[in-house]
Amino acid sequence: MKYPVMETFTSIQGEGVYTGVPSFFIRLAGCDVGCVWCDVKESWDKEKHPLVSLDTLVEEAVGSGVKVVIVTGGEPTMHDLSPMTEALRNVGMRIHLETSGTQKLTGLFDWITFSPKKFKAPLEEYFQLANELKVVINHKSDIEWSHELSARMNEHAQWFMQPEWDKREVMLPLIFDWVLKNPHWRVGLQIHKYMGVE
Repeated sequence: MKYPVMETFTSIQGEGVYTGVPSFFIRLAGCDVGCVWCDVKESWDKEKHPLVSLDTLVEEAVGSGVKVVIVTGGEPTMHDLSPMTEALRNVGMRIHLETSGTQKLTGLFDWITFSPKKFKAPLEEYFQLANELKVVINHKSDIEWSHELSARMNEHAQWFMQPEWDKREVMLPLIFDWVLKNPHWRVGLQIHKYMGVE
């Protein structure tokens, strides 16, 4: 089994509930969403990235010395993730997924971060499956849109509003005010970018 891989690296999870946790990232290539403000647009075209064997990915994950693998993209659910999650689980890894939820879920994950986008509607199943809702705030109208999304989420999910990085100085005060008035929400920050790490 092979997957188109833009990159793999070991770092900390910079966002959400698991912020600060050492993690091994597998960034799969290919995306069907196309956010205009995406910070990894080079991941969109899967034809531009090498196919990497599952054995190699598992070997790299084990060799990283950490216990959490984060499968991200691009949009990772464009690929059949069942073989990957099974292989990683067999070597004792905890497996997290970051997805916009546009494709049917395959594979078995310990944690699902669901980050829906206005550019392509997510599948309804993710509102029930996700452990975490992360909404990127690029415009003030996204805050009200976030509120509409949260009404559809399962009762156990945790909710984050995260400013789009290039607009953080404008959006953070708006998010801050919203969170204080709606305390189920949390402010999400990309701490890896503040730290200057991948």
